[in-house]
Amino acid sequence: MTTDHPQSPRDSTGDAPPRSGSEPPTLTGSPFDSDTFTSATFVTVGRGPLLALAAAWLLSRAGMLLLLSRDSLGIGGVAREVDLYQHWYGQFASGTFPPGDVTWQYPPGAGLVIMSPGILPWLTYFQAFVTLTLLADAVVTLALARADSARLTHGAWIWVCGLPLLLHLPLARYDVQTTALAVLALLALNARRTAAHQLGGALAGIGAMVKVWPALALIGTPRGRTTREAWTAAAVTALALLATLALFFSESLGFLRQQGSRGIQIESLWGTALATARAAGAWPGRVEFRYGAFEYVGPYVSSLGHLALLLTVIAFAWLLLWRLQARRWTPATPFDAALAAVLLFTVTSRVISPQYMIWLLGLAAVCLTSRHTVMRPVALLLLPAAALSSLAYPVLYDEVVYGTTAGVAVMVLRNGLLLAAALLAARRLWTSTATPVKE
Repeated sequence: MTTDHPQSPRDSTGDAPPRSGSEPPTLTGSPFDSDTFTSATFVTVGRGPLLALAAAWLLSRAGMLLLLSRDSLGIGGVAREVDLYQHWYGQFASGTFPPGDVTWQYPPGAGLVIMSPGILPWLTYFQAFVTLTLLADAVVTLALARADSARLTHGAWIWVCGLPLLLHLPLARYDVQTTALAVLALLALNARRTAAHQLGGALAGIGAMVKVWPALALIGTPRGRTTREAWTAAAVTALALLATLALFFSESLGFLRQQGSRGIQIESLWGTALATARAAGAWPGRVEFRYGAFEYVGPYVSSLGHLALLLTVIAFAWLLLWRLQARRWTPATPFDAALAAVLLFTVTSRVISPQYMIWLLGLAAVCLTSRHTVMRPVALLLLPAAALSSLAYPVLYDEVVYGTTAGVAVMVLRNGLLLAAALLAARRLWTSTATPVKE
């Protein structure tokens, strides 16, 4: 990270000198802050971890590919999303974004990702899409490992081992590519050079045009030169990309109509509240398939939707207040702020699709490449949340849709973990940067 601002007193002394192998680990008041937790819980530091990381990536991704080839777990049909991408690909070829398609709810930059399998014409669309997704996955892994090459900690490992907790779903969604843009943007911002800050901003700008949320990667840039360079590059890149796509394709902003009509998805926190009320006999609503997802329909749904939007605005206002109040920046602050911001926007959203966990795992992995991060316990909460997400979809999705006891219980646990992670992330971000230091 740049030296635009001084570090906090606890970080001003620099890294501790290396210990010999015979010395005991440094203990602190929390196991999450111990050297043992950050460097040796999953892997022993040395040459071996790189080979172990590569082996874990190959084995886990082979397992994910096997699941995808069968695609029969739970309700099955996870790969059908790629068929929808291929349908859109045909429309892009005719020079238009999907006109009047209620399932098209993405910024225009998403069209570039969906058209990208065309660069591998010797493969089928499905094969090319999965190949490019695995390539983006590998790039994220290498970038995370390189960012922490001195002492390989949880960063790369939480990505390599956390992504398979979502089973084969990451290979059939374009969220891995989007997450790669955000991860690379954050890691670029950690360099000192102006060109790196501009590159990070440009990547975040492209990511925002692909799926909006990567813009939040810039929320924690230190005030001053870094923020000016990164935010300017992001704005210029996003506007240039938008103008280019609008020039060559019609209906480039049509997604706004569909996005604004969304209701309460059954997997959101609000959906879980309605499911719990319905199971208790206190709410008479029902589930309908609308706008490409299962949503709740009935009394109070519209009010809950407005409340969700209000809380999203409040979350954004809190983030702005945090930026104004923050006084201490460490090399990990931009990482921590990005994870906290995306968590807050996730839990207040009317929609929490299972692929949202890909974003959170990627940001948590970036946080854990730095020994300065305060998000280690938050990252730990995201691992069981990811496992429960795959249990909810596709394994027990019928149970979730029909609101059975098992389905409601899974969603209560998953969303409870996400809510706890969001609140914990916000608290730790504030106390580590904005709370006055006691003399």
